[in-house]
Amino acid sequence: MSIITLTTDFGCKDHFVGALKGKIYSEFSEAKIVDISHEIDLFNVSQTSYVVGASYGSFPKGTVHIIGVDAELHQETQHIAMEWQDQYFICADNGILSMLTQKIIPQKIVSINIHDRLAINATAMDVFVTVACHISKGGSLSVIGREITELREVTELQAVVDLDLNSIKGHVIYLDHCGNVVTNISRQLFSEIGKGRKYEIGFKNYKLKTILPNYASIVHFDQNPMKYYEGNKLAIFNEAGFLEIAIYRSDPRLSGSASSLLGMTYRDLVTIRFL
Repeated sequence: MSIITLTTDFGCKDHFVGALKGKIYSEFSEAKIVDISHEIDLFNVSQTSYVVGASYGSFPKGTVHIIGVDAELHQETQHIAMEWQDQYFICADNGILSMLTQKIIPQKIVSINIHDRLAINATAMDVFVTVACHISKGGSLSVIGREITELREVTELQAVVDLDLNSIKGHVIYLDHCGNVVTNISRQLFSEIGKGRKYEIGFKNYKLKTILPNYASIVHFDQNPMKYYEGNKLAIFNEAGFLEIAIYRSDPRLSGSASSLLGMTYRDLVTIRFL
């Protein structure tokens, strides 16, 4: 049974997600559909890339990922399908996949060219469904598109290393359900540039000097009970490998979160300075 995942900015109030699933089942009834997220901020490609990047590794080889964010076809943006790390990704060439793959070369990329084979009123999602079902049935990428070698790059929100190699400047790219703040500074980049040096994380008017291995590491049980540490700021590298700033055991519904209490939001600057 083939797995097709869905990541969109459609939300769950309207009929769009249900209709999308119906189209998949109408074309390939044996498909197994998995929702990754339908709550991506509208047209937010960096957030989309983060969510897909954090989740695709949990799926088996051959999984097909439909990404319905900023998906409209126009003169500046083509529709593409990519084979990468033995999985398939279908979306608009709007920067999502270039941020996902970074410097790892995909196995194959095609510019989808089946639009004239579909109904004149076919939407981007109709195209993506047709391609996803074709791949899930064992079809080749060559049948649905012309091979290309480059993806559209979006560098606006990529972490930047200063020329002196003494600091990394990143940005907030995602606010999770708990209000934790996720940046685009990866553990790999931190290790490559830091080389074991001491460091200081700066954001807004706050500073942190330690990246903890996990949330609970902030607690020193031999000194104080857990309750003592609730509400303290901390930084970790999350499961996706990106620097995350959080408030220990905060409930955004009751006491606030890193986003609300620290005044942080999408695109805010976060800097790591090596000492």
